[in-house]
Amino acid sequence: SWRCAALVVDGGPTPRRERSPLRAPPPPPLQVRKHVDLYLWVGLVPEGPSIKFHVTALRPLDELSLTGNCLCGSRGVVSFGAEFGEGAPAHLRAARELLTRVFAVPEGHPKSKPFVDHCHSFNLDAAGRIQYRHYQLAPPEAGAGQGPVLVEIGPRCALTIIRIFGGAFGGPTLYSNEAFVHPNAVRADLRQRTGDRYARKTGARAQRKAHLAGARRAMPRDELKDVFREEFVVPGGEEA
Repeated sequence: SWRCAALVVDGGPTPRRERSPLRAPPPPPLQVRKHVDLYLWVGLVPEGPSIKFHVTALRPLDELSLTGNCLCGSRGVVSFGAEFGEGAPAHLRAARELLTRVFAVPEGHPKSKPFVDHCHSFNLDAAGRIQYRHYQLAPPEAGAGQGPVLVEIGPRCALTIIRIFGGAFGGPTLYSNEAFVHPNAVRADLRQRTGDRYARKTGARAQRKAHLAGARRAMPRDELKDVFREEFVVPGGEEA
């Protein structure tokens, strides 16, 4: 989004690089908000479309300590579950197309390796999130079969589609996830429930104090308290 502006200085044009006010810079692919919320942008430049994901359940390689491994620069297989097939909703098909263009290595790229040794897996869970897993295509052991063995490399994460835009990192909204709950709303609800629990605890403590204060007050005299302690005479017998 840079353009060359010509300024007249001493009778001659002098080019100068100037920031274009017509287009704002695109957001970074990864955005962190409030040090706890992570968002991922995936899109095609410059025409679009683009998708904004909310990244949750992120587990980096340092936390997993998995045994899988792959070579740097090798080509990878991009695998999608049956939920992304022909009968899938339009937003899932759009997500499949954009994720394929991001993770798949173009055929014949000069820096790509001529072999495949890892796999990117995308599957839809019961909550509607896209679960991402990264596996190594390890050779099978002797007598274990013909196909490769999947050994997880990491990392892991879950992607929730927030919104699909018609342009590159902006533009008209093509799809909006109505079931998505913003993390700020989740935290506000948690604070509200914590406050309600504290209010109930405070009220119970006040009721307990009032109950103990009332129990310590002097009780009224019971007229029948000593009725069985008085001496009486049994007819025809001695004094009891």
